Amino acid sequence: MPASAQHRRTRANRLVRALAVVGTGAAVVALPLFGATGASAATGTTTTTTASTTSVKYPNTLDGWIRESLAIMAQKGIPGSYNGIYRNIMRESSGNPLAINNWDSNAAAGTPSKGLLQVIDPTFNAYHVAGTAFSPYDPVANITAACNYAAARYGSIDNVYSAY
Repeated sequence: MPASAQHRRTRANRLVRALAVVGTGAAVVALPLFGATGASAATGTTTTTTASTTSVKYPNTLDGWIRESLAIMAQKGIPGSYNGIYRNIMRESSGNPLAINNWDSNAAAGTPSKGLLQVIDPTFNAYHVAGTAFSPYDPVANITAACNYAAARYGSIDNVYSAY
């Protein structure tokens, strides 16, 4: 093709875009694609892309529990961020999934606060997220139920800055 007939590529349109986003909402892969400058007809080859269904293993640590909860929350449409969850866990239980409050008004009424985010049983039961264990002492179940409650009451766990 003569040089005068070649399509001119500007620097701005060389890098098109590709961003793979996984269930947690976090950007996982960013791949630059060069040479795609506009629409063109297929050249007889077909490419099929399928999503990977590999299950993710999370560590049995506070970080792993929060990340697993965020993945479930993203699937269920429950808002919240790592920082918002972590901040509230540190205030409520210092990261102890077996924490129980036996001294406040809830405990005096027979329903002590339990787990990482200090959820009482009626709240846990009402806001439990399907697919998680049905125990307020299970870290992932506790986080997702508490975030589900906080979303309904405050818009997000990110909006909670004191006992809730």
